[in-house]
Amino acid sequence: MRALIQRVERASVEVEGHEVGSCGAGYLVLLGVGPTDTEDTARRMWEKVRKLRICADENGRTNLSLVDVGGSLLVVSQFTLYADARHGNRPSFSGAAPAELADHLYEFFCEQAEKDLGPSRVGRGVFGAHMRVSLVNDGPFTVMLDSEELGL
Repeated sequence: MRALIQRVERASVEVEGHEVGSCGAGYLVLLGVGPTDTEDTARRMWEKVRKLRICADENGRTNLSLVDVGGSLLVVSQFTLYADARHGNRPSFSGAAPAELADHLYEFFCEQAEKDLGPSRVGRGVFGAHMRVSLVNDGPFTVMLDSEELGL
């Protein structure tokens, strides 16, 4: 599982011209699922995201987590995080999970976030839809997490 986390002042996602999810100050998480990922992987990735200390404290140091600052979250499915462009100029996405598994684990990740933060603080995209994501990046501050690299 891969999560590209952007600290944001706000973010939103639209499908067919209608806003389907948003968040205020917090994180935009672009989430990609790999073929060997499980619910345990998703649970552990959420724990890593939840505890990640990339929010500023009163001294401007990145010492606080999303939970510490009462932040919100927007999670958007992003299979292209598994793009492989090592050969040629057209990326392959064969390293991404099949849609059924990816959809299930994306929803599971969002449910874990909702359990911890509450449903009102977790926005979602629409799995498999063509989406338009807007954000105001705070920093900018962007972090990439890969479950295999983290041993999750």
